[in-house]
Amino acid sequence: MAHRNARLTPYARRLLVERYLVGWPAARIAEQLGVSRATVYKWIRRYRAEGWAGLAERSSRPHRCPTRTSTQTEARVLELRRRRHRGPVFLAGELGLVASTVGRILRRHQVAPLAATDPITGAPVRQRRGGRRYQRSRPGELLHVDVKKLGQIPDGGGWRLHGRDATRAHRHKKTPTGYDFLHVAIDDHSRAAYIEALPDERDPTCAQFLHRAATWFDRHGVRVERVLTDNALAYRRGRTWSAVCAGLGIRRRFIRPGHPWTNGKAERLNRTLLTEFAYACPWTSNTERRAALDDWTRHYNTERAHSALGGRPPISRLPTSTT
Repeated sequence: MAHRNARLTPYARRLLVERYLVGWPAARIAEQLGVSRATVYKWIRRYRAEGWAGLAERSSRPHRCPTRTSTQTEARVLELRRRRHRGPVFLAGELGLVASTVGRILRRHQVAPLAATDPITGAPVRQRRGGRRYQRSRPGELLHVDVKKLGQIPDGGGWRLHGRDATRAHRHKKTPTGYDFLHVAIDDHSRAAYIEALPDERDPTCAQFLHRAATWFDRHGVRVERVLTDNALAYRRGRTWSAVCAGLGIRRRFIRPGHPWTNGKAERLNRTLLTEFAYACPWTSNTERRAALDDWTRHYNTERAHSALGGRPPISRLPTSTT
């Protein structure tokens, strides 16, 4: 197999030399093989210096690269990746580098992509498979909605603060700690998100959340046209949910059963919520964590670099954006 940057295959190089040795002019050889006379003379010099072995494939990699990123910088990138489990855009912003440079460093050291790693430990857990990606052409054309069930934190902190041994007694409590239900709505085009922590995922709660989400997007100049959800009963058969959708003129869409990746943008936001908010630091109480949700959501929409948006925050794609 020929080198991908080579103009001639190994067979063509041998043919070039053989024709030259039997007396063909260099100009005729170049014309027959579709190369320049300089290329012909290059391979003739290589043959004279090294024999037939000189016609073999060689790497096109330069012997030296003065502008290559230093070893110290590469070590900083790899260390931050191990600690934060984030992509090139985020790492570049933290280290003052260019995202493409960080991406090359990660590929050079064969670091597994985020989609193939465990979000908590960063260890590779699966082989990456390509999939169809899509993006709506304007804000509001499609709103992804989902609910993430999140265990509440006992007063004084849970096992992430005190360790599993110190909180072993919680397993046998008669009254369970309970759950928070994070209702998320993310715009397909802009990735702008509206998030609330609510006590349940019943039909009236989901419907009221959608009404507030649509109002929030409307304040930012976006009219929600469609909403995509899974097939939970609150979405599929909920009367209040249906009434709110009809009243706001929102068309309902449902994912194919057993295919949660159809609602992938909401699922990805759920994972981001876990790694960058819920489990990003040890909380001392559930009230503390819930109080921080609005600030985190504001940071996500207005400051956090989003890889799908070329390193810009979601607010940059909304009509009311001034950035």
